[in-house]
Amino acid sequence: MIAAFDIPVTKVDRSRLSDTPLENLPFGRYFTDHMLEAEYADGEWKSVQIKPYQALSLEPSLAALHYGQAIFEGIKAYRDAEGNAFIFRPFDNFRRFNTSAARMNMPEVPEEIFMEGMRKLIALDKNWIPAIKDHSLYIRPFMFATDTMLGVRPSATYKFLIILSPTGPYFAAPMKILVEEHYTRAAPGGVGFAKNAGNYGGSMLAVTEAQKQGYDQVLWTDAVEHKWLQEVGMMNVFFIINGVAVTPSLEEGTILHGVTRDSVMVVLKEMGLPVEERRINIDELLAAFGKGQLQEVFGTGTAAVIAMVKELKYKEFQMTFNVDNSPIAKAVKERLNAIREGKAEDLHQWMWKV
Repeated sequence: MIAAFDIPVTKVDRSRLSDTPLENLPFGRYFTDHMLEAEYADGEWKSVQIKPYQALSLEPSLAALHYGQAIFEGIKAYRDAEGNAFIFRPFDNFRRFNTSAARMNMPEVPEEIFMEGMRKLIALDKNWIPAIKDHSLYIRPFMFATDTMLGVRPSATYKFLIILSPTGPYFAAPMKILVEEHYTRAAPGGVGFAKNAGNYGGSMLAVTEAQKQGYDQVLWTDAVEHKWLQEVGMMNVFFIINGVAVTPSLEEGTILHGVTRDSVMVVLKEMGLPVEERRINIDELLAAFGKGQLQEVFGTGTAAVIAMVKELKYKEFQMTFNVDNSPIAKAVKERLNAIREGKAEDLHQWMWKV
């Protein structure tokens, strides 16, 4: 438990909650009444405060806009049947945030600001957590460089914020996925493992071109052979092959160490399913599909939790899956949701009470 950290709070005069519908919310469209803000300058964090959600005043010369020093996290909070608020595995996101900060040559955010600030902010806006199935409060901590001069060097000043967004299901429908053979998301030695803004900006063209062909997202491949599989869209990916769950290895540093990914692996093992973290290429998938052994494909991430894949296309090969008969993915999602909603025992202490 973190010791109490004094963060001044300025509350809104009137909440917007009564004007916001909380059912079937689109992802990231609405925001709660308050946000946390902190400044980094002269080698230390200062001016930590919670205040009404509001626009930022930024100069055109802001370093983050020119040189891309910007990172973020995605976390979720839930309410149980008694109305208590819980955050799912926030310490794992806190550690990953600072891993991203180190890779992007940015200062680490202290635990008392990140964790206690998040707790205090959610306690203030707890009523924004929808008490509806498959809904939650999405938590977005982020940090960006704030020096106001042009020059390719690490910024000396930064801003850290946390904003909150009530949300419904992210991917309501099963996805059609195109295996990407031209564009590259990440390469060894790069920043693929860091949750930095550039990873997402660099992915958009490939996704747009896939959507023009009737697909929802892409399955990323390696930068050299375009054979070795990495992530599906912005999510980690799992393949159920002949009763074994296979997910790409993190060893090369090209894949985000997903908190949901880790949780899914734990649940799969508890279900008695073998789990393999290893390199896997598209040829292995094609062979398994041809033998009738590729049973399920799904993505995992904070926003979507579990996102089913109904079609996977590589060159002229089209692999389709009966998502109505995907017992493993459905069982994992039900188990994780039950833990998050307080309907199943939290054996691993994943839920952090606000």
